[in-house]
Amino acid sequence: MYNFFNPTEIKPQGWLKRQLEIQLSGLNGNLDKMWPDVRDSAWIGGDREGWERVPYWLDGFIPLAYLLDDKDAIERAKKYMNAIIDRQQKDGWICPCTEEERAKYDTWSFMLIGKVLAQYCEFTNDERAYNALYRSMKCLYRLLKNGKIKIFSWGAFRYYECMIPLQYMYDRNPEKWILSFARLLCKQGEDYSKYKETWKRPLFKWTLYTHIVNLCMTFKEEAVINTLLGKKITNKAEKFWQFLDKYNGTAVATFTGDECLAGTYNNQGFELCSIVELMYSCEILYSLTGDSIWADRLEKMAFNALPATISDDMWTHQYVQMVNQIACIKFPGRAPFRTNNNEAHLFGLEPHFGCCTANHGQGWPKFATSIFHKADDGIRVMSMLPSELNTKINGKAVTVKIDTEYPFRLGGKFTVTAPEKVEFALHIRVPAWAKSATVNGKNVGESEIVISKTWSGSETVEVAFTDFARLVDRPRKMNTVEYGPLVFSLPIETEYKMNEYERKGVERKFPYCDYELFPKSEWRYGFVDGNFEVVELEGGDIPFGQNMPRIGLKTKLARVNWDYKDGYDSVSDVTPRSRNAIAEPEEKVLIPYGCAKLRMTEMPIVKTK
Repeated sequence: MYNFFNPTEIKPQGWLKRQLEIQLSGLNGNLDKMWPDVRDSAWIGGDREGWERVPYWLDGFIPLAYLLDDKDAIERAKKYMNAIIDRQQKDGWICPCTEEERAKYDTWSFMLIGKVLAQYCEFTNDERAYNALYRSMKCLYRLLKNGKIKIFSWGAFRYYECMIPLQYMYDRNPEKWILSFARLLCKQGEDYSKYKETWKRPLFKWTLYTHIVNLCMTFKEEAVINTLLGKKITNKAEKFWQFLDKYNGTAVATFTGDECLAGTYNNQGFELCSIVELMYSCEILYSLTGDSIWADRLEKMAFNALPATISDDMWTHQYVQMVNQIACIKFPGRAPFRTNNNEAHLFGLEPHFGCCTANHGQGWPKFATSIFHKADDGIRVMSMLPSELNTKINGKAVTVKIDTEYPFRLGGKFTVTAPEKVEFALHIRVPAWAKSATVNGKNVGESEIVISKTWSGSETVEVAFTDFARLVDRPRKMNTVEYGPLVFSLPIETEYKMNEYERKGVERKFPYCDYELFPKSEWRYGFVDGNFEVVELEGGDIPFGQNMPRIGLKTKLARVNWDYKDGYDSVSDVTPRSRNAIAEPEEKVLIPYGCAKLRMTEMPIVKTK
């Protein structure tokens, strides 16, 4: 078990800082200015949505503002937090509803605002916010214990999320009622294990127990509960992962869900909310279990699935993305998705539904705050991302700075600065895909690099991993290609069609209008062989920019006979009609999945003449 550093001790650098700056300039950084459900929310005294959307937005906006130390964003975050705290009722109830409405108010948002308050306290150490958190949790406990309210619906399937603010409180003040509250939540919360068989066969049916976001959240269930209650963490999450991956896994370490489980089909969708929630679950699981497999999975989804479903300027996003995504055009009739509508895959302000509009912002900032972890004997680096840690070990100042272009390059420079002599170990995780790792040019054979010594002054350590581009088997004898933590795709030349309009009083206007993406190049290809040449590219100002990627793979592909999905003219079938090449091989450059908004990712190995 590791512990997170205080997030104020971590500062993003390099491309990661640039990614956060783009986010602040985009949709997440401006929702309080232009989206009615945040700008005019009941949480701050308005008349719009007073449930999950403002807490969702703050869950990403608060760490974003403080990580970038942006004065304007910090003041706007404080404005919202103060407005919410000001409206807290005398008995501690904090959500925007009347006392008569409490019994029918889904307590999921109560738990979510608890997470937000705890996070805000970590960044600000605001005693007023902590008191609001304490009073709100005690109020919820009292009402549940007395039977005046019950957990139901979303709250029943997400009850374990409340363990996060409760753990924060217990670490600060270990009062017995907190543990009693945790046990009460466990009694009233849903047991996912009884629904496991329903995850094997996707249905055109909406349920809470096959809802992809619920399932991505619940990976952390056992870990957060048992940590708080002092019980042993088993491998329940790993068994859960293996089962879901077998029946609903994707090529980018996520699970299909549009909006409920959708099988292993490369032309089904998976929700943006599920990506950021699964990332957070992996961050928590790595911290609480120490198992590096969660960091490997985290990197794969963060570097691939997350940027793929948000526009380069981060002003628009999809509700669902597809692994093989040859067009993002509004369907004239029934959508191919399980329960989503016919525009859920468009890039826009709130395609299909607005939860992802509010929630997508937590992805990059929380990843940034998870780079460094406290180890018993020093500092553990979960991911080699450009960042800086300023902390104290044994009361002495220590700075660890990582200069790297990872994951676009597979190496980096660690600079450790200690003005006074201090002994500690620097642990650096070696990813599971790495064929070898070197420290200052010397091979190390471990799954973790450990440099234990007395540090003094400023010292630099060069770390590099090696890998080769490799084909990875996918269901139905299809393949993807990976290099390092990146999945690569054949990009499809894209034409954007902008659509500005108003719906239910909410404007979609540039830059947060809707976009349809039309394909302008051929997509029906297969791999000729397993030969790939890594091409390091200069890239542009956008880390995962589709027009100027930072890395590519040269390879040969050949055209095959590949139909559209039956009943559609903008969705590829899961597999081609034939795996025989119908033309001479062509040299192509594959780019990172996260850069390619239209793409072919799962392709067969074809037979050539």
